[in-house]
Amino acid sequence: MKLAFIIDQLDSIKTAKDSSYAMICEAIARGYLIDVIYQHDIALINNTVTGFSRALTLSDTPQTNGHWYRTGDPVATPLHAFDAVLMRKDPPFDLEYVYSTYLLELAESQGAWVINSPKAIRDHNEKLAIAQFPQFTTPTLVTSQPRLIRDFLDEHQDIILKPLDGMGGASVFRVHSTDHNLSVIIETLTHYGTRTIMAQRFIPEITQGDKRILLIAGQAAPHALARIPKPGETRGNLAAGGTGVAQPLSQRDREIAASLGPELARRGLMLVGLDVIGDYLTEINVTSPTGMQEITQQTGFNVAGMMIDAIESGFKKRGID
Repeated sequence: MKLAFIIDQLDSIKTAKDSSYAMICEAIARGYLIDVIYQHDIALINNTVTGFSRALTLSDTPQTNGHWYRTGDPVATPLHAFDAVLMRKDPPFDLEYVYSTYLLELAESQGAWVINSPKAIRDHNEKLAIAQFPQFTTPTLVTSQPRLIRDFLDEHQDIILKPLDGMGGASVFRVHSTDHNLSVIIETLTHYGTRTIMAQRFIPEITQGDKRILLIAGQAAPHALARIPKPGETRGNLAAGGTGVAQPLSQRDREIAASLGPELARRGLMLVGLDVIGDYLTEINVTSPTGMQEITQQTGFNVAGMMIDAIESGFKKRGID
């Protein structure tokens, strides 16, 4: 098989933690050919969605030369020429990202298999998508109106405010009813009432970790990665200094995964990262979910292998179809 990874600049990848790197290594170990494509390398040429792709191999001496990879020169390749194209570009989910999904959706119509489905990525804002599964969420408000946010705070006394397009815990605020900075926080996040944000009732179980549950082809990996906030912090994100601890799924984790997994897979989302705090679903990550390496390193379960197995199975089904 020949796989293409649409990915961030290779020099920016932290190989000790990056899930795309884990999948690339697993695929190469199975004898697959790997090409990498940067977001700006995708183009529509003569009505064909094309990627200026670079053949990638692993370096024999990564510690010596400082690079974990070798790449060839860019070659214009129709995306439908690959057995699968994995969209693994990190957010921000900006207009350039949206334009990429339009091109990738067109590539699908030309025969490409894109993982995750570009339309499904567009349709599932990682914060707002939880509203489709209210039975699993804590009380939530989505609005740009400061008055509604203040009313929500009056009702729940302790809440989280966050932008709808953030990542890594950026611009996430915990606000109490007595917070003297409430006005400026609301003004900053909503841009004086012109930008929609999300408010959620604070979940005290965050001290036990913000759990990342990985769904692959509708099935949950057997362990979650609980991201434990550092002292004095309410955000468990690893980018915000949290510590990742792998742990078996709880009964509630399994219930959420069993309910969402098949439906999200049906929508074209093969790889999904559910964020669960305590018993509550807080986010559905569909762009470039991570956490594979930490789970594998701590438990021995090969999450990247589970993902490549799913691609192999999906490829066979596509052949049958």
